[in-house]
Amino acid sequence: MMAASAAAQTTGRYPWLLIGLLWCCAFLNNADRSLLVAVMPAIREEFQLTNTQLALPTTVFFWVYAIAVFITSRLGDKTHRSTVIISGLLFWSISTGLIGLSTGFAMLIGMRAMVAVGEATYYPSATALISDWHPSTTRGRALSLHQTGVFAGALLGSLAAGMIADRLGWRAPFVAFGVVGVLFSLLLVKCLKDAPNRAAQLAAHNAKEPLRIVLGTRPALYLCLVFFLGTAAANGLTVWAPTYVHDTLGTNLADSALVGSVTINAAGILSVPVGGLLADYLNQRTPIGRFYALAIGLVIAGVMLLPMYLADTAWSVGLVLLASTLGKGLFDGCIYSAMHDVVPAEARSTAVGVMTMAGFIGAGMAPLFIAAMGEVFGMGTALTSLALLYFIAVGVLLATRNATRAAILPH
Repeated sequence: MMAASAAAQTTGRYPWLLIGLLWCCAFLNNADRSLLVAVMPAIREEFQLTNTQLALPTTVFFWVYAIAVFITSRLGDKTHRSTVIISGLLFWSISTGLIGLSTGFAMLIGMRAMVAVGEATYYPSATALISDWHPSTTRGRALSLHQTGVFAGALLGSLAAGMIADRLGWRAPFVAFGVVGVLFSLLLVKCLKDAPNRAAQLAAHNAKEPLRIVLGTRPALYLCLVFFLGTAAANGLTVWAPTYVHDTLGTNLADSALVGSVTINAAGILSVPVGGLLADYLNQRTPIGRFYALAIGLVIAGVMLLPMYLADTAWSVGLVLLASTLGKGLFDGCIYSAMHDVVPAEARSTAVGVMTMAGFIGAGMAPLFIAAMGEVFGMGTALTSLALLYFIAVGVLLATRNATRAAILPH
């Protein structure tokens, strides 16, 4: 009876209204995260930093996030997912606003770490909540539509930060976006709710430890490795591309963000929904269709990044970033639905948390690696080398496809 009731409710409007609400959350999550990337040259100038020092706030963010997400993702399986999401949004929005009040570089790093703690609450619980409301037939599309908020937030966040910073200084964007996030969290209190089958999930959670389920599922661990490699490559590119454009082409902050960040995120907005559709299409033809979609996206991302070392104009850099991210967007459009194919509902938040932890460890390493490699070989060559990580991830997916096929859960 409970299952029938839940099924009936998922045919109504709320499952898609949920996508709209969480899209706005994903937008703010990644906009707040991307503000720093757009104003890095201004921060470097004010605090007199080297490029390696300049990479520290981003590296600290991702490593703190990696630790925090392991803890907060388990909250998403133990309690109401809507409460975790709302509380996290409020916390990271306040922390974002406080970055704009930083009196020194150490305080900036500390507040950036607090943003990481707050943002770590979001993705495991949000993706699990989406899968609670959407059956396998619509899950890929729903998760990929939600994922476009990631790129939209990074795109408009970085662009707005550059424009505001050129006029009002680099601190102003952090205060503005922090206020918006606090206000939106108040709206979610009235609108966000858990799925009707949440009580049954909590009972299943109490019966078996979610982390044990994840660690005992080999394809879930393979996905963690793939996510580590893909996220490291993408974040190395995302963090340093605007500064590379600024230093190489002598552009202002707004134009640097336009070429080095907007192109990346515009491509993501276009290709992530296609990734969801491709994943659902292939999933109807083979149980591991979503995993093949991941591999296709990563191959495109790697191949299209190879010409970066030759790009020396705004249009050529932008074209390489656009083409490579079209492939990465296909990957992003189905990574969460792929994980949910091999992990049951009562452990999905924990699974995404473990995967995100792995990915963000890689994301934290990449900016430092690119900074050091760029000083020796040049930034263009350093950014091009990230293609190798995409190709290794493809190899992992193809080498483990038989184990993955055996672990696919019934729809």
